[in-house]
Parts: sequence; structure tokens; C-alpha cells
Amino acid sequence: HPPCSSHPPLILFLHSSYDLHIHTSPASTHIAAPQDRGSLFNTYFGITFTQTTHLSQLLCVFFFLFTNSETNEQKLFKIANELLQTEKAYVARLNLLDKVFYAKLIEEARKDTFTMDVVKNIFSNISSIHTFHSQFLLPDLEKRMGEWTSTPRIGDILQKLTPFLKMYAEYVRNFDHAMDLLKQWTDRSPPFKAIILEIQSQEACGSLSLQHHMLEPVQRVPRYEMLLKDYLKKLPQDHIDRRDAEKSLEIIAMAATHSNTAIRKTENLKKLLEIYEMLGEEEDIVNPSNELIKEGHILKLAARNTSAMDRYLYLFNNMLLYCVPKFSLVGQKFTVRTRIGIEGMKVMETYNEDYPHTFQVSGKERTLELQASSKQDKESWIKAFQETIHISLQKNETFKSAFKDVEEVSISELGKRAPRWIRDNEVTMCMKCKESFNAITRRRHHCRACGYVVCWKCSDYKATLEYEGNKMNKVQSVDQWRWFCSVYLLWAAQSHSEGPLVQGHVYIL
Repeated sequence: HPPCSSHPPLILFLHSSYDLHIHTSPASTHIAAPQDRGSLFNTYFGITFTQTTHLSQLLCVFFFLFTNSETNEQKLFKIANELLQTEKAYVARLNLLDKVFYAKLIEEARKDTFTMDVVKNIFSNISSIHTFHSQFLLPDLEKRMGEWTSTPRIGDILQKLTPFLKMYAEYVRNFDHAMDLLKQWTDRSPPFKAIILEIQSQEACGSLSLQHHMLEPVQRVPRYEMLLKDYLKKLPQDHIDRRDAEKSLEIIAMAATHSNTAIRKTENLKKLLEIYEMLGEEEDIVNPSNELIKEGHILKLAARNTSAMDRYLYLFNNMLLYCVPKFSLVGQKFTVRTRIGIEGMKVMETYNEDYPHTFQVSGKERTLELQASSKQDKESWIKAFQETIHISLQKNETFKSAFKDVEEVSISELGKRAPRWIRDNEVTMCMKCKESFNAITRRRHHCRACGYVVCWKCSDYKATLEYEGNKMNKVQSVDQWRWFCSVYLLWAAQSHSEGPLVQGHVYIL
């Protein structure tokens, strides 16, 4: 009997020559003759029942009846239970990161195979996040769901989460750096790579890479926001949990706003990881500055004859990957035949009597004549190329104009006087490595010696600055400071010697 008065009673009965039968009638409840049951059911539910009717069809009817009669209290319980179940899965993922990946790599680092600082910088504060969720938030949620009948609320529990959101801010800020370090040490250290591959092959990893698992904490806070919003929609205005839930949502939503940009970045990173695997671990694909614009199959017209060959294109914001299909028993795989940089690229329509919908992509590395599957597909590709080229040109112009306005500082003056800082809004990319800035994972920093705007990677050095009383401060690169240090040491040696410096002599300062 469904828990709703708007539905009639429901009777189940078995018959020797039929599958399980259900009969419902708005006027009365009775058992019809076997030959009448199918027509009755067809009248009410649009399902014709025969001797071969499957149980799955009957279950659909049950689902229809019960979901349409769900009370508001049941909906609130379902949301709270979803929070609990997703929290369990999340804690399992955190345990994998903290107690398996992190622990195994730290254990290996103690053998001096690689430094412990590398491992700590990759995993950031994952242990603190894991401890909070496994020892505090999850047990509280489990206890509350066990006593839901007497205490139907979750707002007060989620309020305990809000002081710990700073941990997520730290993790998100470090994420880009962690991805770079992970790639760098996977390429550099065979023992490091072997440990990661061995863990990734385990069933607990679900055939996902370490990078995929490390995305979870970035995505978790917006998940809380989404569930709380749904919960508040179903929560009556006078409910005891209303105030706590609204207060929790306000703080969590603020934190989620800061995470959303990072999430968009991580979604792009997920796609990059997929491409990386499809291309057989092609170099420099998993880079936060790479943004996939368009991908798809296309035909390549041969230069020497009239044949057309199946190819696959990946268009990024900074390059085009021209790929050929590769035989694979597991999913689609491709091999990169050519990389063509966006800088200096041109695209134009071409006309071929034998092959319609053709266009040409010309770059410094190679020129390709391509055939799209339709007129619309051709227009879509040309538009994507033109927009990508235009954006690249705009960034380069901004970059050049910023350099044009920089007051040149001679090497010998670096650190001796304060430079003119380039304004943040004058550049869109790092003035050292040219990687694009973003608000979360690649923020702007100023070199305290020359005033250039650079990314964290290019400002991860320190030197003493004379104009700041010989205090240590951030400078843009080792290369530039190598020159400065050479000049400074020569000056220091000259000032401490009694006569001119002699080539080949050693001076101890």
C-alpha cells in the first residue's frame, strides 16, 4: 500500500501460468481473472502483460507509484543520505591519497631515492584534510543518520565544516604546482614512477591515474554547496534546521566561488589527462596552460595524389596536434604526427572539384590541406582556428607592448635601486615563460629586481636586494640573477683587494 491517499491500494498475487501480477483500481480492489489482468493493466499503466512479462517492467510501476508519493520529509532524508554516501566515497579517496600514495612515496623518500620535500609539496595538506573528514565529519554524519527520526537535521553538522575550509584554499592554491612536480618527477625518477604505476594498477584505484584522484578535494566544496541548496529548497521556512543550514550555505558558497575557477581548470585538466593517455603519454600535454578548443576526425588530402586519409586533430590554445589512428584493443588511440604552433598560423578555404568542404592550415612547421565531413563542419573548424589565432595575436601584442614600456635596468643596477613595476592589467601571460595567468592556480607575481610580472614558477627564487637593506626577496629567474651575482662578486672582490684583480687568482670574500 503506497504511503499516499491519492493512490488506490496495491495488491500483488501469483499465478501459475503468469509472472507476478499487480492489480489496482480507483473504485475497488479485486482480483481479476487471469485473462482480464493484462487489459486492466494496460488501461491504467499503458503496459500490456503477457506470460513473458519481465519483473523489471513491474518494478518500473512500483517506482512510478512510490516516487510520485514521496513526502517532503522523505526527500530531506534522501538528500541527507546522499551527503553521507558521497562523504563515505570521498573519505575512501582521501585515504587512498594519504595512506597509500603519500605514505608509499614518503617511505621511498626515506631511502634518499628522492627528497621528502618533493612528496610533501605534491600532496600539500592532504593528510589534514583526510584526518578532519575521516575522524570528525564522517562519524558525525553517520551518527546523525542513525538518529534521523528524532533529529532530522544536517545544518548544525555542516557548520563544523566551515572553519576547515581554509585547508581547501591551501590545497587548491598548490594544485597547479603539484601537477607540475608530479609530471617532473615521474619523468625524472624511475623509482618514483614505478611506485605510482604499481598503486594505479590496484583495484582500489579503479583504473584512474593519481592526477584524477587528486582532483577530488578541489571538487568537493562545490558538491557540498549543491546538496545544501537542494536541501534548503525542500526545508520548510519554520524548520528547526533552517537557520543553521542557511548559515552553512552562506560560508560554503563563498568558498565554492573561489573553487569554481579551479574546477573549470581541473575539468580541463581531466580532459588533458584523457588526451595524454590516448596519445600514449605524449609530452607536454598535461599542462594547466593548455586549453582544448576543438577535436575531431578529419580527412587529410595527400600532396602527391588524390587520396584522402583519416586523421584526428586536437586544437589547443597554443598548438595543433595532427594525429594518425593507432591500432588498439582498448579504446581509441592516436599517434602525434606533427605539432604546429598557433603563433604564425594561417587558415584559408580551398576549392577542390573532387573533394568538397576543404580548407588549408599553414604553420611554421607544416601546411595541411584538410577535408571536413560537411559544410557546417568545415565552417566550425575554420571559425575555431580563426578565433584561436586571433586570441593568440592579442596576447602577443599585449605582451610586446608591456615590454616596450619597461624601463631597461642594466644588469649592474639590479637590486641596487627599486624598479618600475609593470601593472597587473598590462599583461595576460608570464613575461618570462609566456604561460597564461589565471586567478587560482597561476597568479601574478612581481620580480622585486626588475619589476616584471611573472608566474610563481618563474618567481620561485630569492636574492638579497641592496635597495631593501640587503633583505631576501623574490626575483624572476636564476639566469638573470646569475649575471647579477657575477657582477656583484667582481665588485666585492675589487673593493676588498689592494690592487687590480688578476686573472687566475682566487679571492676569498
